[in-house]
Amino acid sequence: MRYQYTSSGYKGRLKPPSFSVPSGVKLLLIVNVIIFIITELSGQKNNFFHLFGLVPRLVGFQLKIWQLFTYLFLHGGIFHIFFNMFVLWMFGKDLEYKWGKKDFLIFYFVCGIGAGIITVLFGINSIIPIVGASGAIYGLLVAYGFSYPNRLVYLYGLFPLKVKHMVLGLGIIAFFASMSASQSNVSHITHLSGMMIGLIIMYFNLSWSEFKILYF
Repeated sequence: MRYQYTSSGYKGRLKPPSFSVPSGVKLLLIVNVIIFIITELSGQKNNFFHLFGLVPRLVGFQLKIWQLFTYLFLHGGIFHIFFNMFVLWMFGKDLEYKWGKKDFLIFYFVCGIGAGIITVLFGINSIIPIVGASGAIYGLLVAYGFSYPNRLVYLYGLFPLKVKHMVLGLGIIAFFASMSASQSNVSHITHLSGMMIGLIIMYFNLSWSEFKILYF
């Protein structure tokens, strides 16, 4: 499978209905929402965040490696999960139909886990939990920008904007925000890292089959 140009998962398929949801995106939506509800109703939100969120110092020095994966399924609030899941649905479904379920999920988790690793490296002494699928989501946005650069999205539902310009704008915002020393509840380095990993995969047209050849 080539992320940018071809896909065995899409060949021979009719164009899906615009509101249909492929199985990989649907699985991610369901799991994220279920975990969010459990976390909110448990009364143990802080404990969940410290155990399963991404805490750089715990990953770096206590080897809680699972956090690089589990942090992707935790969210800080209703607006946090709504934005991430909306973008996943809006942009992820076309990518999954184009690539196929397996390669879509691989791309998603490579961007998310990779963003987590970079976040740990840049904040190794931090004990603040980082949660959310944003690293993976921003990687998907880059992939969508490569795949459908001239499609229009409507900013605030009013202003037409080409996808490639939207992605470029988000990248610039994430870059300068990550350079800021000001305190923020948003991990901009995670957003930027997800975008950079997505950019590398798309620009060099990497594929899972090539990695399998290298390692097997």
